[in-house]
Amino acid sequence: MLSKNQLGVLYGIASVACFAMMDASVKWLDMLPVGQVLFARFFFGLIPILMLVPRSEYKTFYKTERPKLHAARAVSGCLAIVCLFIALREMPLADVVSLTFGGPIFVTLGSIFFLSEKVGIRRWSAVLIGFIGMMMIVKPAYDELNIYYIFPIIFCIFFAGVALSIRSLSSTEPNYRIALYFSLLSMLVGLATLPFGWVMPSGFEFFLLIFTGFIGSAANILLTISLRMAEASLVTPTKYLNLVFAIFLGYFIWGEIPKVITLLGAGLIIVSSMIIFLRESKLKKKVVSPRS
Repeated sequence: MLSKNQLGVLYGIASVACFAMMDASVKWLDMLPVGQVLFARFFFGLIPILMLVPRSEYKTFYKTERPKLHAARAVSGCLAIVCLFIALREMPLADVVSLTFGGPIFVTLGSIFFLSEKVGIRRWSAVLIGFIGMMMIVKPAYDELNIYYIFPIIFCIFFAGVALSIRSLSSTEPNYRIALYFSLLSMLVGLATLPFGWVMPSGFEFFLLIFTGFIGSAANILLTISLRMAEASLVTPTKYLNLVFAIFLGYFIWGEIPKVITLLGAGLIIVSSMIIFLRESKLKKKVVSPRS
């Protein structure tokens, strides 16, 4: 019989696998407009979210007394996911995943500038280590004039907005309501691109669009369950398995082989993120997933 911590870790690994499959699916759909893929991700992804609403709240599940904070979370989340989708179709999978690990670095900076939090030498050192890692990954792209490497970094910036808003919202709002408004806004933004030319998908592409929506929401649900069942210190490190999945999928589907400098940079970013995580765990702050 597995303990709760062991089950929580398994749910965390399953969540990471689902995120990796969603990333690969989005990359595979690069022949369709980004807005169309965005719409499908959140249109079909709404179904699992709505299934989480308790029966007792069917008539009031959408009501909130914090619309401004929901709007901030939804806007920052939508902009982050758009940047992620653009990066996935224009960059090697492992490079995108490696750079998105830098999210906690920008959360730390956001906490300093917007929440006036005091940050000690350990977290400042972690931020510096993380930036060095990111620059190592981006340098080859700079030499090749590949502007798309800026999008995962912009993703991390908007992720900081997501993380800071969720820290506040989670004290009063259930997870499904936080996800609901984010999903609705992202879906509407994707729908607004319809006049700019959507493409009729093939049968397989239509399957991938549905799959992207369901697997994306499943990933977030599994992550939520894992964090409820196990200690965050056990679950959080499992997210770095995403790089292993990215390397595997990138190689076998697209023949991508990550550069040594990418792996070294990813290592520094992971060290940086773990230093920040361990410090914030000691300070008992809420853990927020990079994809929430």
